[in-house]
Amino acid sequence: MEGMRKMVYVVGCLMMFFMVQNVSAVRYTVGGNKGWSPNVNYTLWANATNFYNGDWLFFVYDRYQQNVLEVNRTDFESCNAEHFLQNWTTGAGRDVVPLNVTKTYYFISGKGFCYSGMKVAIPVSNPPPPPSAAPMKSTGVPRLLTSFRGRIRVSTLFAIAAVWDAFIFLW
Repeated sequence: MEGMRKMVYVVGCLMMFFMVQNVSAVRYTVGGNKGWSPNVNYTLWANATNFYNGDWLFFVYDRYQQNVLEVNRTDFESCNAEHFLQNWTTGAGRDVVPLNVTKTYYFISGKGFCYSGMKVAIPVSNPPPPPSAAPMKSTGVPRLLTSFRGRIRVSTLFAIAAVWDAFIFLW
């Protein structure tokens, strides 16, 4: 019975291992080490970064003075905080905004701070596809063997070894 429990545990771990996907989302602190504050050129900051669907923005600011409002382009250009789309202000001065739609996001700080430069446009695009593998050169070895060898990863070998070990332990 104990061996069966271990086997179920090993198989469960293997299933979870193979279901986990690589996550490449990045959390960006708006304004870098200066945070969300007046007199920072957020256009330069945003233009130096590629933002992708799934990334996060982290706004760090003085919670007693500033806020984070998502607005449309017209209100962004005129610093109009009256018709915001979303108020991301939580009151802690540390707000996280998910970038989960491919579009340009527009953020401003109300209370007049937008006129001091506290506004940023964040263009979000889909992540680039993963790099393709280099073409394999012909070595005279059957293609099935070369393609199989090219796809085995160390993690797969460890998983196979764990299953093998579990079977040996049961006998």
